[in-house]
Amino acid sequence: MRLKKYTDYALRVMIYTASKPDGELASKGEISKVFHISENHLGKIVHQLNKLGMLETIRGRSGGIKLAQAPKDINIGFVVRAMEDDFHLLECFDQDRNYCVITPACKLKHILNDALYAFLNVLDQYTLDDLLANKDELQVLMDMK
Repeated sequence: MRLKKYTDYALRVMIYTASKPDGELASKGEISKVFHISENHLGKIVHQLNKLGMLETIRGRSGGIKLAQAPKDINIGFVVRAMEDDFHLLECFDQDRNYCVITPACKLKHILNDALYAFLNVLDQYTLDDLLANKDELQVLMDMK
């Protein structure tokens, strides 16, 4: 299974924002520069994370982005599910576009469905806080220190 870049970038935004020293706001410009992602694309991601209640955006001259919840309360499985628009691993996962003639007898779909649930269940076991266990190293790599 492969996650979209959109989901990858959303997770990076969350890690970056959570890695900021206490009280400091992040900006789309900073995140764009660190990860080489267009600010326009980041704007869409930040907007969706804000709508989900993961990020808070503060407008104005001294505005920016901060977490809307504690890192221990932000579940990675939830974020991935919210950012991915489908989990159609194969054609047969999409009832509207499934033209495979063996679907009624095929066991592969069930095996892959089990694998997908196992993947998501593993992600459900982690929070943003788990991704910050090496926060000092992350801060150095993201040029915060």
